[in-house]
Amino acid sequence: MNIDKFLINPFIRTTERAAYGASIFRGKNDKISADQAAVDEMRKELNSINMKGKIVIGEGELDEAPMLYINEKVGTKTGEELDIAVDPLEGTNFTAKNLPNALSVLAVTRRGNLFHAPDIYMEKIAIGPNLPKNLVDLDFGIKKNIELLSEAKKVNPNKITACVLKRPRHNEIIKTLDEMGVKINFITDGDVSGVISVAHPKSNVDIYIGIGGGPEGVLAAAALSCLECQMQTRLIFQNTIEKERVKKFGIKNLNQKYNIKDMVKDDVIFCATGVTDGDLVKGIKDLGDSFVSETLVLHKSSKTNKIIKNQVKK
Repeated sequence: MNIDKFLINPFIRTTERAAYGASIFRGKNDKISADQAAVDEMRKELNSINMKGKIVIGEGELDEAPMLYINEKVGTKTGEELDIAVDPLEGTNFTAKNLPNALSVLAVTRRGNLFHAPDIYMEKIAIGPNLPKNLVDLDFGIKKNIELLSEAKKVNPNKITACVLKRPRHNEIIKTLDEMGVKINFITDGDVSGVISVAHPKSNVDIYIGIGGGPEGVLAAAALSCLECQMQTRLIFQNTIEKERVKKFGIKNLNQKYNIKDMVKDDVIFCATGVTDGDLVKGIKDLGDSFVSETLVLHKSSKTNKIIKNQVKK
């Protein structure tokens, strides 16, 4: 069942306000205050929306409040029952240092249609639209996946660009990509925008590979669900404590691979507002008594895919 289009604007306002809150702390080397300001603004807006909302992906459990916590109820308690995934500030370091690609992000589905990913590591692979179904697979390994993608795109591997989060855990991936002559677009944070980059022709990214956060994986899947891209993920456990936590989430098969339809089962709204200028959208521009924002808005059922520029009173 589809989500009503009239809900798009309230959710745009939500990420706009959160992005503005964070933007006050751009370049101030205070990522905690930036994150808190984004959370406070986002919560305030969510609670003004006519819905029975529940946070299913947030910033921790109840004892970590005042962040937007998992299972927190938001909205006016009337209207549609919705599940919401939030990342009030994706790229806290980017904001603190005034670097590109900090975003305020959320995704919304009807109740029960978002994968409740725990806040642990997740292995991810994603490719863009207009490619054969089930082309890549986490079990194939890097070399085979690049070869399959090259073949489908009718180019040599040295014409392929991979987006990779720059972390020591990815050294083997990087080594294989280098050996194949694949170009690498390194990112230092913010793998929601990294994954989404496979959908945008101007980014020239063909594939996203690597291990990042589970919640960010679901947010990225929400966007790619609207853009007819492909993504596969799998949870990565560092210890038995994480395995026990995941079982409490109701996940029985700890080795399961998740495709987009497993993570986002039905209609979805996705909003990402820029805090700092980035590849997807521009950051908040402060005009004194108002600010200008840019938001990437996606809505699957209405095929909405646009960047909304708004001037908003403070």
